[in-house]
Amino acid sequence: MDVTGQKYFTTIDFVLFALLLVASMAIGLYHALSGGRQRTTREFLLADRSMKCLPLSLSLMATFQSAVAIIGTPAEVYTNGTQYWFIGCSYILGLFIPAHIFIPVFYRLNLTSAYQYLELRFCKTVRICGTVTFIFQMIIYMGVGVYTPALALHAVTGFNLWGAVLATGLVCTVYTTLGGLKAVIWTDVFQTVVMFTGQMAVIIVGVQQVGGLSDFWRKVTEGGRISGIDLNPDPTVRHTFWTLAVGGVFLMLSLYGVNQAQVQRYLSSRTEKEAVMSCYMVFPCLQVALCLSCLMGLVMFACYGDNSLLDQQHIKSKDQMVLYFVMDMLQDFPGLPGLFVACLFSASLSTISSAFNSLATVTMEDLIKPHHPSMTEARATLLSKILAFSYGLVCLAVAYVVHLMNSSVLQAALSIFGMVGGPLLGLFCLGIFFPWANSSGAVTGLLAGLVVAFWVGIGGFVAQMSSSITVHSHNCTDTVATDNITMATVTAIMAPVTNKPSKPIGLHGFYSLSYMWYSALNSSVVVLIGLIVSLITGPMKERDLTTGTVYPLMDKMHSLLQMLVKPKSCLGSSPEHRQTTTHHQQMNGVSYTEKNIAMEEERETFLPSCQTSYLEQETSV
Repeated sequence: MDVTGQKYFTTIDFVLFALLLVASMAIGLYHALSGGRQRTTREFLLADRSMKCLPLSLSLMATFQSAVAIIGTPAEVYTNGTQYWFIGCSYILGLFIPAHIFIPVFYRLNLTSAYQYLELRFCKTVRICGTVTFIFQMIIYMGVGVYTPALALHAVTGFNLWGAVLATGLVCTVYTTLGGLKAVIWTDVFQTVVMFTGQMAVIIVGVQQVGGLSDFWRKVTEGGRISGIDLNPDPTVRHTFWTLAVGGVFLMLSLYGVNQAQVQRYLSSRTEKEAVMSCYMVFPCLQVALCLSCLMGLVMFACYGDNSLLDQQHIKSKDQMVLYFVMDMLQDFPGLPGLFVACLFSASLSTISSAFNSLATVTMEDLIKPHHPSMTEARATLLSKILAFSYGLVCLAVAYVVHLMNSSVLQAALSIFGMVGGPLLGLFCLGIFFPWANSSGAVTGLLAGLVVAFWVGIGGFVAQMSSSITVHSHNCTDTVATDNITMATVTAIMAPVTNKPSKPIGLHGFYSLSYMWYSALNSSVVVLIGLIVSLITGPMKERDLTTGTVYPLMDKMHSLLQMLVKPKSCLGSSPEHRQTTTHHQQMNGVSYTEKNIAMEEERETFLPSCQTSYLEQETSV
């Protein structure tokens, strides 16, 4: 083993990495020169609403399966065991709710940007607030997303840092600008295949290196890396069943329910049914991705055991652990390191390309078009392409700014991204589920949610820095809190560990809230403050609501309760009673079935299934 920790690529490794970039570029060029050649905003931003559920589901998964997750999740499992695996339980409700609530609302309103909903439901001011918040969130996301894997690759292999950053950023910018959303989705499909192939190859070879499945299983069980269900209700414990399975639901909703990058994919499907099916198909894709990442962490532990690479000074931080493992243990297999690096940068490409396209969409639809309603289609399409290209350059600029920061500020940047997701989720929930919420409540609630998010997040960061010389428990949240699955893992595992737990008290205890609860906390603050302000300033009248912007939650719950109660009442009544009841209903001229049909028709008016656009109600400032 090389004591310096420095590994090197072979020629075949460079070839595989180059093939990834060439193939991604080729897909973008193909879609730029085929079909309608991206001549309309509908085709460029929404793939002409022609996508099927299989490529959509893979793209939905790849969008937030970033390179940071591929680096971070195995390191988390290597360090703390498989407790993190229970986050897979949150995928059930985290995808079921968007499929049956958010997708029908957005799709039937015939939107292009998710933030158009906010103007239809509230007003122009709320829409702009949501749009600006999202742009701030994604600009930080894409800069960190392209820089982090390049930095880890450079530290372990000596691969030129800015060569990797520029190659990834420029290739992604070009194929996103030329091919639009359709190119982004199909490159996501290709990159997902590369991701899974690279991870599976590393796992298979790694298991063989440790002596086979039996030896692999024996080492990880004896090392205590197979975790049971931790039912500790303490919200400051970083990873328990409750924080992962329940807190993770809110985190999933912020990503797969209201994030523009995902909503835009739902809206690009051919029908609402296919959009719902694509959301369902994300579930097995995410489970496979989670399984592969966790297995990589276990394979790493089987190879190295408790001999920490950090203690031996082969690496400087845990986000370099996975790449070091690949280059160290698998260096006798030509091409395998290159395949994994292609897997890593596939995740990076899929993430930042989605960011470019979604940022171009919200900028065009929410900030430019309302002020230029007479803009021609050709000019709008050209401007959308220019916006996508411009955001690509901004991504490189943000990556350079991140490069100038030290590691602690980088963690803060990751946290700022996570802190924004919860308040945006709360804003959409306020509008969709509470018909009496008004515009004043929405703006006040969003601001309150952001204040609480930054207060707790930055407070936790400062508390961590001030107590960095103190040794904390390995399962206590003494890291910067963050709301994003793909970013949170790396940030959360960088704290020093021992076996002696330390219970935080006072304000530090509040700052030590598990990062998995942050989305729930911040979205709840938005809803609570929004409802209070709405009631004080005057609830919105039902006649002022735009049709289709409110989900009939109470009606659905009432209908569900009727379905649950009805069989019991039928079993408990005599035939004579049921006959008398039926006769009484018929004497009143309306049968029970007719009443149900009338109630169902009344409920359907809240969510019309027609494709009529409601965007003519938008106004410019």
